[in-house]
Amino acid sequence: MKEKHPIYRKIVVKVGTNVITDSNGELDRDILRSLTAQIVEIQKTGIQVILVSSGAVGAGRSVVKLSGTLSPIAARQVLSSTGQIKLISTYNELFGRHGLITAQILVTKSDFRDRLHYLNMQTCFTSLLQQKIIPVVNENDAVSVTELMFTDNDELSGLIASMMDVEGYIILSNVDGLLDMNSENEAIIPEIDSSTKHFHQYINPAKSEFGRGGMLTKCHIAQKLSRLGITVHIANGRTPGILQSILSGEQVGTRFLPQKPTHGPKRWIANSEGLEKGAVTVNRGAETALLDGERANSLLPVGIETVEGSFLKGDIIKICSQAGTVIGYGMAQYSSEKTLQLLGQKDQKPLIHYDYLYII
Repeated sequence: MKEKHPIYRKIVVKVGTNVITDSNGELDRDILRSLTAQIVEIQKTGIQVILVSSGAVGAGRSVVKLSGTLSPIAARQVLSSTGQIKLISTYNELFGRHGLITAQILVTKSDFRDRLHYLNMQTCFTSLLQQKIIPVVNENDAVSVTELMFTDNDELSGLIASMMDVEGYIILSNVDGLLDMNSENEAIIPEIDSSTKHFHQYINPAKSEFGRGGMLTKCHIAQKLSRLGITVHIANGRTPGILQSILSGEQVGTRFLPQKPTHGPKRWIANSEGLEKGAVTVNRGAETALLDGERANSLLPVGIETVEGSFLKGDIIKICSQAGTVIGYGMAQYSSEKTLQLLGQKDQKPLIHYDYLYII
């Protein structure tokens, strides 16, 4: 009997560089034509689709022949900024053939740091989807360098999936799914529970030929999203009709099973690693209370030992144990200055309320 598949109202589809580029690293129009046609059919069923697409650098290779001596960062900036025009115009043309309008959204990691900015982005995406416009998202590679860069577009698309409260997140790669390296024939692992750890024992964490991200990154992001209640699929984007196969419940690729959904600010906070404005170290008693899975506990000043960095009310901060282990992230209810004044005191307002606390 065929397993009943969850019905998604809204999904994020992430397309990797190796899916939509050929052996020369340039755009593969046949694959792009197939993927856009699939998305059109999906939208007709009432599912809202956000497309996160790599490939700007690949598109740039067919536009610009680099001359002279450029640093790797400068070369990437030139190729991505010129290639992004070709990439989005190709999507615009292909979706336009079906009567759909395309919107381009370019983001950097810092766009997710500020709560107000985050909510403004959310409003933009929501408005586009309401108008049945296909948002095509990519990292703004022309200005993203070092600390402003996402690990890859898997991280970016994961943040968008969390921000937009989607039910399904589909990563299209150039492999059929997560392979069990311990099995004789390296079979596809059909399902992964959100509690699974140590993915390196199943996969070869090699990076893609043209992209920045590897399967290990995909698995860690998939696990985080599944803990937030999002069903994640990893499948081969070059397989004909792959999106329809996934959404009709066929057993293709690897599916990460979701836990009970988490909504609102907690989703923003859960994806704030590397975006925090400061950090606090807590004592053993506070650590035990925060890690208690049976009770909902807030972080009180009495449990805080040290404060690092400068933060204001509404900023994301990191919570560390005395051993230096990251326990979680939360939204500060007051500033670092006030936190220092209240350090170790009892009967004070929580620095981080449970509703704005995410434990790793």
